[in-house]
Amino acid sequence: MLKGKKIVLGITGSIAAYKAAYLIRALIKKGAEVQVVITPAGKEFITPTTLSALTNKPVVSHFFSTDDGSWHSHVDLGLWADCMVVAPATAASIGKMAHGIADNMLITTYLAMKAPVFIAPAMDADMYAHPSTQRNLELLKSYGNHIIEPATGFLASTLEGKGRMEEPDEIVRQLELFFSETPFSKKKILITVGPTYEKLDPVRFLGNHSSGKMGFALAKACVMRGASVILIAGPVAMHYSHPLIERIDVESAEEMYDAAVSRFPETAVAILCAAVADFRPAQVATEKIKRDGDRPLNIELVANPDIAAALGRQKRSDQLLVGFALETDHAEANAQEKLRKKNLDLIVLNSLKDEGAGFKTDTNKITLIAASGEKKEFPLKSKQEVANDIIEEIGKRI
Repeated sequence: MLKGKKIVLGITGSIAAYKAAYLIRALIKKGAEVQVVITPAGKEFITPTTLSALTNKPVVSHFFSTDDGSWHSHVDLGLWADCMVVAPATAASIGKMAHGIADNMLITTYLAMKAPVFIAPAMDADMYAHPSTQRNLELLKSYGNHIIEPATGFLASTLEGKGRMEEPDEIVRQLELFFSETPFSKKKILITVGPTYEKLDPVRFLGNHSSGKMGFALAKACVMRGASVILIAGPVAMHYSHPLIERIDVESAEEMYDAAVSRFPETAVAILCAAVADFRPAQVATEKIKRDGDRPLNIELVANPDIAAALGRQKRSDQLLVGFALETDHAEANAQEKLRKKNLDLIVLNSLKDEGAGFKTDTNKITLIAASGEKKEFPLKSKQEVANDIIEEIGKRI
């Protein structure tokens, strides 16, 4: 998949620059041709001699050659390359790339690049989490760049793992995925994520603990395979922007139902990952409900519309419908019943009884059950790895 690909590798001034040597070897082993462009700070961490020996090409660092004054053309590099990878990318270089501060050869090459650009951030957790860094990453995503972050950095609720440069083998895997024709290429996928909130009064609601992590991991897995995603998101704090993702924010189950039903016809696959409230209050108070001594408060609940059942009735023969079942008891039997009643093609079962699975965790443990009767169990993994497993199984069926 990378055989014959021309790759510009940008290296910036990070301690993770040593990983560039491993990345070059892995790319060349796959048949790629690599041209290194390094910042002056990058040369403090890894020598051009090492990089040149690995690539069999002179390393580009300055606008002019120190030997004869010849010009290194960033424009020519931008036209030559099939893609550019900036790894490691420091906070400083990310900021310059986001704002077009062309004060070194790497940034001018990036600005002249006609091919796709992949950026692997590398910095300490606090720098990565700073609003200015996050804003710059969002800008780079909005320009169409691909940000390669470890699963922990993408999903973790703590700072652990955030900012660490992704491992070279995973960067190569994502590049191969990008350049390969996958079953998802040019397909449109609908994904529902997060909880829904059902209002009781102007200040209170019924909801659940869903963080949206699993759904966002699925969205990332889809776009890395060339699919476009309609992401219907309940109230979640998570954010993952990408040119191939159209995000629709909703609050209630009814709003999510309307969005899913209206957009499902244009998609090849729908993945219903959201934890949708089954019930809502029959009446929403217009004023805050006040406590009345110790008297109990009775709230009448009515059923919300069933998104999975509605899409199951609407589904065409050329569409695939995937549901989720989070269970606490009789897990497999309940999942099988849901699969049958709602006309799903595949259901992802996980149980709150499995340690490390369920809401707000960075890991999950699932069993995939197909309408054909096929069943496949997976061990506990990160949610991004679980998402990749699910998408690979879906890919066999579309």
